[in-house]
Amino acid sequence: MTLTATGAAITLSGCGKTFADGTRALEPLDLSIPAGETLVLLGPSGCGKTTLLRIIAGLESPDAGGHIAFDGADVTTLPIEKRNVGMVFQSYALFPNMSVIDNVAYGLRVRGVAKAERLRQAHAVLEMMRIDTLAERRITQLSGGQRQRVALARALAVRPRVILLDEPLTALDAALREHLRAEIDSLLRRLAITAIYVTHDQAEALALGDRIVVMRQGAIAQVGTPREVYFQPQNDFVATFVGITNRLAGSLKAGHFASAAGSLPFAGADKAEATLLFRPEAASLCAPEETGLVFQVEQVQFQGARQRVVLAGADGTRVVVEAPAEQLVAAGAAMGLRLDPSRLSLV
Repeated sequence: MTLTATGAAITLSGCGKTFADGTRALEPLDLSIPAGETLVLLGPSGCGKTTLLRIIAGLESPDAGGHIAFDGADVTTLPIEKRNVGMVFQSYALFPNMSVIDNVAYGLRVRGVAKAERLRQAHAVLEMMRIDTLAERRITQLSGGQRQRVALARALAVRPRVILLDEPLTALDAALREHLRAEIDSLLRRLAITAIYVTHDQAEALALGDRIVVMRQGAIAQVGTPREVYFQPQNDFVATFVGITNRLAGSLKAGHFASAAGSLPFAGADKAEATLLFRPEAASLCAPEETGLVFQVEQVQFQGARQRVVLAGADGTRVVVEAPAEQLVAAGAAMGLRLDPSRLSLV
């Protein structure tokens, strides 16, 4: 089946959400999503990402003054069935009393498509998803991965301008989740449908998103490409929420950063209190005499091609380093820490 790339550009202006009991779920925000982009909403539970998704879908209305536009046309007051969006829920929300083919064709039936045509279109989408052999099965006869594919097929069958995915892989085991994540990524890029994907999983967000919106307490903390969010966090929350970030407390004086573990050259104005931030992959282990920073190895976690080493400083500060598996590291040993100057930031 060939689906035309009909992704809609989405614009949100002043969209906030306050529920009837006074709970402020979403601070007023502005956001532009180009047609065909995969945008990931990332954040901890309760940060407002699902509320934002439901506002885009038409399942929730923004507070007064908020507006949503698809391709420049205001859809703020349009219900979900008139916005031409597809939605995939965490629970899949499939009808257990229907066969796979009837589940996939359901949206077409609601739109008044004749039976023969809707079955033809539904079969075509199942074939595209490589599950056409399951067409006559009941939902209760399917595995979790198969149900996820059926839910995605149902969302795509109506040829939506926008597809919205609310943590669709959470219920699956790790190996299947990674496999289906790659499938979804490939499918979305092939179809060029505008996609908004909600997750609290940083790895999922970094792998899928053209851009990521990191959210905290109902507000946007940062918007950027996966590389920008990971390597150039705009605030402490993003730096610590997305991936592992090491924090080394100390001071900056005369071009050197000094901490309980030692010191290293670092250009900048003197600061009596400063925190050095760096990712595990920005550090490498060496002999203590080769660097000004010395720690004690607290734990070594072998992970195949790599090993994760947890170091402890004299003041109890813990630092995580990703090291090659062949590097011999023993718990209790003193190790030097060498840092890549281009990958350090100071707060």
